Amino acid sequence: MSPTVQVGTILIEEQPLIAQVLGLESEPFSGNWGVVKAFDSSALERKIHAAGWNFFFIAAEVKVMFFGALEAKKIQNALKRILVKVRHQNFNSLEVTGIVAKRFLGVHYVTVSAHPCHIQRSCYLDSAQKRRASQRDADWARG
Repeated sequence: MSPTVQVGTILIEEQPLIAQVLGLESEPFSGNWGVVKAFDSSALERKIHAAGWNFFFIAAEVKVMFFGALEAKKIQNALKRILVKVRHQNFNSLEVTGIVAKRFLGVHYVTVSAHPCHIQRSCYLDSAQKRRASQRDADWARG
């Protein structure tokens, strides 16, 4: 069974170094992505800073829309689509910032929004090329 996702949920790409240094527990969500357990974004940020690492909240919002009623399975599918976009930007985490159900001319639809985040040692956000290299290294370490 997939973990429950709601506004404030943080998903993180499973990377051995991050897991080892930060000691985060997560439930599998999709592929290499997991839902961080027992932390909201501010508590996670404090834990990251205590370990001497940095947490970057990226201002650019990623949104996905689907038609129909608000259902857990549809929200998970929408988040999987968002994760693909975040992965292409080479960020290693994501915070769900909105799940909004609406109606237009009797048609129900839901918008799921999230902000990419990135966890790393340096206090300056790495370039896309360097983040891509880090992801390749993490993929290689996973096997």
